[in-house]
Amino acid sequence: MPNKPISRIGILTSGGDAQGMNAALRAVVRTSLDRGIEVFAIYEGYQGMVEGGDQIRPMIWDSVGGIMHRGGTIIGTARSEAFRTPEGRLQAAKNLIESDIDNLVIIGGDGSLTGAHIFRQEWPDLLNKLVKKKMVSPEKAQAHPYLRIVGLVGSIDNDMFGTDMTIGADSALHRITEAVDAISSTAASHQRTFVVKVMGRNCGYLALMGGLATGADWVLIPENPPDVDNWRELMIQRLKAGRQAGRRDSIVVIAEGAQDRHGKYIGSAEVAKTLEDGLGEEVRVTVLGHVQRGGMPSAFDRNLGTLLGHAAVETLLSSSADSEPQLIGMRGNRITHSPLMDCVEQTRAVAEAIQEHDYETAMMLRGSSFKEAFETLRTMLRALPHPPQPGRKRLRLAVIHSGSPAPGMNAAVRAAVRIGIDKGHIMLGIRNGFSGLMEGTIQEMNWMSVNGWASRGGCELGTVRKVPTGSDFYALARAIEKHDIDGILMIGGWTGYETAYQLLKQRGNYPAFNIPIVCLPASINNYLPGSELSIGADTALNNIVEAVDKIKDSAVALRRVFVVEVMGRSCGYLALMSGLATGAERVYIHEEGVTLKDLEKDVDNLTYGFTHGKRLGLMIRNEAANPLYDTAFMCKLFEEEGHDLFDVRQSILGHLQQGGNPSPFDRIQATRLATRCIDYLVEQVEGKTAQSAFIGLQGKEIKFHNMEDFDRMIDVKNKRPKVQWWMDLRQIARVLAQPGPSRRKSQDKIAD
Repeated sequence: MPNKPISRIGILTSGGDAQGMNAALRAVVRTSLDRGIEVFAIYEGYQGMVEGGDQIRPMIWDSVGGIMHRGGTIIGTARSEAFRTPEGRLQAAKNLIESDIDNLVIIGGDGSLTGAHIFRQEWPDLLNKLVKKKMVSPEKAQAHPYLRIVGLVGSIDNDMFGTDMTIGADSALHRITEAVDAISSTAASHQRTFVVKVMGRNCGYLALMGGLATGADWVLIPENPPDVDNWRELMIQRLKAGRQAGRRDSIVVIAEGAQDRHGKYIGSAEVAKTLEDGLGEEVRVTVLGHVQRGGMPSAFDRNLGTLLGHAAVETLLSSSADSEPQLIGMRGNRITHSPLMDCVEQTRAVAEAIQEHDYETAMMLRGSSFKEAFETLRTMLRALPHPPQPGRKRLRLAVIHSGSPAPGMNAAVRAAVRIGIDKGHIMLGIRNGFSGLMEGTIQEMNWMSVNGWASRGGCELGTVRKVPTGSDFYALARAIEKHDIDGILMIGGWTGYETAYQLLKQRGNYPAFNIPIVCLPASINNYLPGSELSIGADTALNNIVEAVDKIKDSAVALRRVFVVEVMGRSCGYLALMSGLATGAERVYIHEEGVTLKDLEKDVDNLTYGFTHGKRLGLMIRNEAANPLYDTAFMCKLFEEEGHDLFDVRQSILGHLQQGGNPSPFDRIQATRLATRCIDYLVEQVEGKTAQSAFIGLQGKEIKFHNMEDFDRMIDVKNKRPKVQWWMDLRQIARVLAQPGPSRRKSQDKIAD
């Protein structure tokens, strides 16, 4: 059917709240207004739609200013019993038609999205009833023959098919890891056992990933209950063995929907009692509850909500009036569109499989990444590794760092060491990078060498930023031969990649280099080829966002402009993504450069904004955006031209971006990549090949790239990949940043 031009969109949040909903709301409102479309917020979810009146309100550009860092949803949410009834949906349809709304963006879980689908199916019948009952005029009904719907999943459970992550899940993982990290320190002090219960309904995502990220000792999830009836005895044996091996604490994580193989519910109190009786010690229970829903959203959830909200509007604009409702999701950093009800039905199929005790199907429906994480967790949970297989050669695999430290490096080492040892191989830890290899600072790592490393920031093995040259190659070759190293896992940044590439090129001169070397990307700058996300970048982004949130609180009270300088070298990833997550009105990156004309326009925008009541200005600058127009220069320029309207301060965040405990994403991704890297090294050596490679997440897949392609994939001068996926988000950041559309259009006319 031909498209009727969209002039008005309604948006509501429904069901349980989730961090990041406000970012999605902001994106929908500002994208719509930028496209000349009116937006009406429907307060209190479907209940507000039924009540109508003041619950359906117009939104302007400034209605969604300063909300990205706020938890929950500013337009409210409620579980509406009235909307479940035909009478309630009839009243809701009347209220929408009276407000000239026939395009909806629904942010909620599977129940909310199912309700939207039913509402759309009934729409023609509802219109007929409204006309027959003279609740609306025939002309009014004819003007709105179809209801278009786009759904975004706002749920901390991450239980919806059609998207890798739901809005709020990453923030909930942050709450879980922060809580378990804190619990672990007190548990270790007293050699105590804790049982931690997390949310998730029928989905074990939060428990599984939380356990993987925190180094938990036992995890119970509904999709894959313990496969033996005597699991309680097995759990006690495993925890006792862990204590005997040297662990001072025991952490058991339980999903709220956990059950045994027969479908019997497993509660935290039951597990605690079992452990107290079996271990002969006091066991404490922590039920995290709604703290997982609350607080500020993570950087990821802010950006996820923003990108999905923007895509929701674009989807409505490009769809036909009678098109099937779509669910907007994300897979591997790319926006996806899926039929909404297909996603809902697949989601419910998991719950049905669990209810029918068909756990193999449940795991399959959760996807390969979920299953892979579960298998990795099973290895990590072991108190001690499997003994080496008789007759199989034990390989000597080395783990080394190079480049600047990045949060998550320790988690990667932990995973690599334990996976390697569990496969029967000897794992060598090399201290202080390739310089340490030359000096022979090498130690054999055992299972407990890396105990507790999952949550630690920094770099326990040490690292240096030095690329070997000249006689260094001879020293490295001798060290490899002396220590009989079969393969090397390099976890680090640019200098590590360069070193691995140089060793590959030197094979003709030094036969010792004919071993596989695999590089795992770990750098807060996110500037390594072959990977869209490096380990450490997510933590750095959260550190920036947390700092900028505090800066904004200071600035808004004093009518102030802040120019915040972030790291990244010649890569603008941190600047752009932190600007997107904090609502910065201007981002300066090296890829685009900075001109005097740009700065003149920025001064004009700031002056206009503060003249019209603005109280805060936020500009984020990549450290290498321009060698002349540095942060200090920009501050002086803005201060001089702003006169008495505002004052200006600079904030150079520096190395706080590298510090702190790694984020859940960095811990999980480090574990996932390290596991693949060890498998790769073993396959290469046992297959009598010596191909060197670098690994990375690209789109939905983890891929290995031949080290021969390193120079082909990089911009040598600027030390960054030739292709940077995140640059496609630049236009979205421009649209959503201040000033509003009317101001920008007037500027465009002047420029023309």
